[in-house]
Amino acid sequence: MVKEKKTSWTGVRNFTARNNLRSMRVGDEVLFYHSVTDKAVVGIAKVVRAAYSDPTAKEGNWSTVDLAPIKPLRNPVTLDQIKARRPFKNISLVRQSRLSVHALTVAEFREILRLA
Repeated sequence: MVKEKKTSWTGVRNFTARNNLRSMRVGDEVLFYHSVTDKAVVGIAKVVRAAYSDPTAKEGNWSTVDLAPIKPLRNPVTLDQIKARRPFKNISLVRQSRLSVHALTVAEFREILRLA
């Protein structure tokens, strides 16, 4: 995403994650999370195009958004760090870590940035 300056978040095939994508608005800031290797929040991006039909979907009613990088986090915030903090015990990243798109409150978003 950094090299291209923008990316489409395609391939989301979970109804909860799709609905989270659809709730995003242009200008919203999002946390970028590596789910395969590091399992950590590594950066901040912003929504530059609101939800639209996912061109990679062969069937079904799936959506994508376009994101642009804002900046990497100085210190990535690992999933273990998040799980260890009481304020995060009920967030979907802890309860449903395989979900690819999560909603956070403003307070949760700020707390993750504070940890970075």
